[in-house]
Amino acid sequence: MKAAGALLATIIVLVLLTSGCMGNEKDRQTQTTQFTPPTVDTSSGGSEGSSSQRTHSSGQFKIESWAYWLQNASPEVIAESGFDLVVMDYSRDGSDEKAYTREEIEEIKKAGVIPVAYISIGEAEDYRFYWDESWAEKPLEWLGPENPEWKGNFAVKYWDDGWKRIVFAYLDRIIEQGFSGVYLDKVDEFEYWSDKGYEENWTAREMIEFIIEITNYTRSKADEDFLVIPQNGERLLEYDGRLLKVVSGWASEDVFYDDLRASPWRNEKLPLLSRVVRAGKFVLVVDYVDDGTDNPENMARIRDFVEQARGKGYIPYAARTDRELDELVVIPGIQPPR
Repeated sequence: MKAAGALLATIIVLVLLTSGCMGNEKDRQTQTTQFTPPTVDTSSGGSEGSSSQRTHSSGQFKIESWAYWLQNASPEVIAESGFDLVVMDYSRDGSDEKAYTREEIEEIKKAGVIPVAYISIGEAEDYRFYWDESWAEKPLEWLGPENPEWKGNFAVKYWDDGWKRIVFAYLDRIIEQGFSGVYLDKVDEFEYWSDKGYEENWTAREMIEFIIEITNYTRSKADEDFLVIPQNGERLLEYDGRLLKVVSGWASEDVFYDDLRASPWRNEKLPLLSRVVRAGKFVLVVDYVDDGTDNPENMARIRDFVEQARGKGYIPYAARTDRELDELVVIPGIQPPR
């Protein structure tokens, strides 16, 4: 009888495990399948996946200055700006209808400026080509809450295949336009989800895998010198050594200043960004320190930011304090430096 009872108990446990009734719901959500990016023709470049096996550098590009202009950027102004690299949206207003033409991007490149396309991979934006108005009432499995600080931006479960398909379709548009790289925003979303009850070790590693998938795909479809630049989320570098090898560089906001005050994140960011520099990669830093005036206090703050950044081997951009990024900020003798 004891043997029969033990056998019955074993059968019950196996049934419960198979049906998924044991363990909590969040554990089951993290059991995702590996996403396979769209198939690409690699006959003219490196094989898919090769980027994760070698150290990437900025290759043919020499970068000593950069600018950050997302809203209504003018290709003509960018071409004549004197900056080495400009991060811009793929569209004048974020919509597909106002997307830049390949000819416009080529004119920027002919002027010696490196055009890099901004893309958020950790939040969905309700003004993009992929957005469906029905999501407001019936959100998809991967769509999270709206960012209270940025209306129209929504957290996403970036490890979900549905979101990844959208991002790769977005990357196809950027590559077709002729951009020289991508600037990946919201890679720090791994911290948001860890605050919502997910294990940070898992959310961080899922973001790292996503970035590596993006580097492999874009360099296979464009070329091996295609730039991949994450913004913020520097703590990802502590989780996996592969990440620093495959990215072209790193970008970070509010490194020395948080608006007009000293940055509270300085001591956290500096050691990690300096690790990027020691690896032979560039670091782009943007602090929102310029109030738009030419008074001595404002100019002294801008110079202090620029000098601190260059002293660490970083490439600075002093942006307006309103954080709109709707203009190209040129400061004679300072930005660009020549």
